[in-house]
Amino acid sequence: MTDPRRAAPADEPPPRDAASVVLLRDGAAGLEVLLLQRPSASADLGGVYVFPGGKVDAGDADPAWQGWLGAPAERLPARLGEPALTPAQARALWVAAARELREEAGVVLASGAALVPWSRWITPRNPPVGTQRFDTRFFLARLPDGAEVRPDPREIGAALWLTPREALRRAWEGGMALIPPQLMGLAQLARHATVAAAMQEAAARVPPCILPHLFEADGARAMCYPGDPLHPVRARALPGPTRLRLVRGRFEPFGGFEEWFA
Repeated sequence: MTDPRRAAPADEPPPRDAASVVLLRDGAAGLEVLLLQRPSASADLGGVYVFPGGKVDAGDADPAWQGWLGAPAERLPARLGEPALTPAQARALWVAAARELREEAGVVLASGAALVPWSRWITPRNPPVGTQRFDTRFFLARLPDGAEVRPDPREIGAALWLTPREALRRAWEGGMALIPPQLMGLAQLARHATVAAAMQEAAARVPPCILPHLFEADGARAMCYPGDPLHPVRARALPGPTRLRLVRGRFEPFGGFEEWFA
């Protein structure tokens, strides 16, 4: 697949590389995922619940991290499904994901082997929410035994463990602000009863690359994903709805709440 970022005008800066961890645990009601609320005063996505993550820093590519990775750096681009990346660029994504998880949630991963590549999301130009563009690689990870989430109050307003269905229900009822990568990720996770099942599914495939295609429907801003008739990529990449619309500040499937699980 051609890198979608190459379609941008030559004078437009590319989306900034970022990494995010979808932290999972097995709870009484099934698989649960950690969601962190950005401070309401934040200039970008204030009050929104996200997975732990952030921008890649220059130090994340430091070769000193090689021993922590648990795999030769030369293998990492292929695991991401991005052979054009250098080993150093791929290493930086792994390290950034773990660093952000530690900084935002206080959870330390003993090895890079704990991170399983899951998906890649590229912010479209003129996004419906936020102002910055990111090229974010999402990784799955299991909460280490004995670990507790200790959010940094300077960066995080609240931390919640929820089943994917419960998080989607709260978003639908207006009690939780979520953006499309999180919403679509939750819809995907809702198909798994356990952490092991979600991790196994992720490890068995190449992470899909998602660049939403924006359009307008009945006066509302909307976006679609690979496999939708309006999207330039014909092959479906994700389960769940292939398009969302922005209504009263909430992203929703065109077919109603149950379409998240169809």
